Amino acid sequence: MKGKVAFEEHMAISETLENTKAFAGDSGKWDEFTRQILDMDDERLEIMDKTGIEFSILSNNAPGVQGILDTDEAINTAKKANDAMAAAVQRHPDRYAAFAALPMQDPDAASAELTRCVKEMGFKGAMVNGFTQKDVPDSAIYYDIPEYRSFWATVSELDVPFYLHPRMQIPSRAQNYEGHPWLKSAPWGFAVETSIHSLRLCGSGLFDDYPNLEIVIGHLGEHIPYDLWRIDARMRFSRREYRGNKPLGEYFLDHFKITTSGNFSDPAFRCCVEVVGVDRMFFCADYPFEKMEDAADWYDATGVVSEEDKLKIGRTNAIKLFDLDLD
Repeated sequence: MKGKVAFEEHMAISETLENTKAFAGDSGKWDEFTRQILDMDDERLEIMDKTGIEFSILSNNAPGVQGILDTDEAINTAKKANDAMAAAVQRHPDRYAAFAALPMQDPDAASAELTRCVKEMGFKGAMVNGFTQKDVPDSAIYYDIPEYRSFWATVSELDVPFYLHPRMQIPSRAQNYEGHPWLKSAPWGFAVETSIHSLRLCGSGLFDDYPNLEIVIGHLGEHIPYDLWRIDARMRFSRREYRGNKPLGEYFLDHFKITTSGNFSDPAFRCCVEVVGVDRMFFCADYPFEKMEDAADWYDATGVVSEEDKLKIGRTNAIKLFDLDLD
């Protein structure tokens, strides 16, 4: 399929590159990975052309700004990453847009940076890499807590999507992975972290306060679509401190959008389509953590959805969500 739009497509700057090394793949391929994630010109565009990806929305790599303990450093690094993406968009306006990296260590600073990126540079929303660490390594701040309501008010006012991307749990809080470090990252822990964070947002009353919020998660929903029926069924017996006015599953289906990033499986895709529907699903690759070729080859060949729906998921849903100026 030609003309695909992808938007879990990562870049890095020197300040955020090394933190990715723990889950970037085979250490023998680090040089290749480094070249690809730093490049926003020749090689990336060549692969996009080869795989039928017309347009990408760039985002800073995980854990990125979320792993910086010092707030001032986080603010400065976010600005540097965003300025680098803005420069790439300016060089290739017909191929790229960008998501803002945000210093969530300070909700007001995050609001200010998102506002700058959207209003001054035309960014299409934000991508935040899971929970934020602040001041001390043993910290994990999730965004359902009251201190972040002012930030969500800004997202609501700007009316842009918020992409919640995975990150690896910090060692001091990952005792259940002891002896099995391979579990902490992409094979399992990424989905666990992001799904818990997503469900916390659903249960916090956030979407009652800001009903226009749109949250995006990748990897065919981080396990949630598969379990959504059981989550709602068992919530009848587990509603203590649940602050939503509606069933959790209703919030998820109303406010979350799902991408195919890094999960190129027909059975999982079929489940996700049946649970959330074609109109809330989107093609993504997850480059360079995944190969664009693998994402595109799978998507172009899948028979799970009709060609009409494949066009929606691969292109037109994204054009509508991000108000892209594509023919």
